[in-house]
Amino acid sequence: MNTEIIRRSGQRSILQSSRSERRYSAGQLFLIIVLILCPALLLSRQPAYAGEPTDQLKQSVDAVIETLKNKELKRPGKEAERRAELRKIIYARFDFHEMAKRALALNWRKRTPEEQKDFVPLFADLLESTYLKKIERYHNERVVYGAESVDDGYATVKTKIITRENTEVPVDYRLMKEDAKWLVYDVTIEGVSLVANYRTQFNEIIRSGSYQDLVNRLKKKQIKEPR
Repeated sequence: MNTEIIRRSGQRSILQSSRSERRYSAGQLFLIIVLILCPALLLSRQPAYAGEPTDQLKQSVDAVIETLKNKELKRPGKEAERRAELRKIIYARFDFHEMAKRALALNWRKRTPEEQKDFVPLFADLLESTYLKKIERYHNERVVYGAESVDDGYATVKTKIITRENTEVPVDYRLMKEDAKWLVYDVTIEGVSLVANYRTQFNEIIRSGSYQDLVNRLKKKQIKEPR
């Protein structure tokens, strides 16, 4: 991934423009999430002491790599089939319900069960429609797996993304255990939380307008390319 995507400030966020020296847009943060889902991870390293959360995260990575390497799925006319397979893998590892709930925070409690039900796929579709294509474009980055900590059903897996310019970007994955699965519910890049970033943007839109304004803007973003 181009280092400028990670370092450049003042880019337009997925929902609104903002300029701050160190503030990442939710879009920029999600780009780093999907870096775990690219062929460059053939070069990734995993520590010998890695436990179950890291192992499961890496299983998803390996599954995506195999999908992207599949010659049959690279053929013309196979794009929809390839993306459907990628989508299945991503949805199996990321808990979009929990991410959406945490992103809305107090505003989640104010929503009716029907509104909550409708918001989760809207939230997930925004990420998917904007960034699924980018998963297939990134190359020459790699991920190094670091320390893992587990506490009462919650885990943190520390990694570093090594760019083509040999810049190291620390990325921490927050996971929670549901039955036997470890699911990602947040990602922190250089101390900036993806969920917190969304929460700030969502709160600003709702505070200055309404929840329906947020819904309308999310729907519009599903059919527009990010800047």
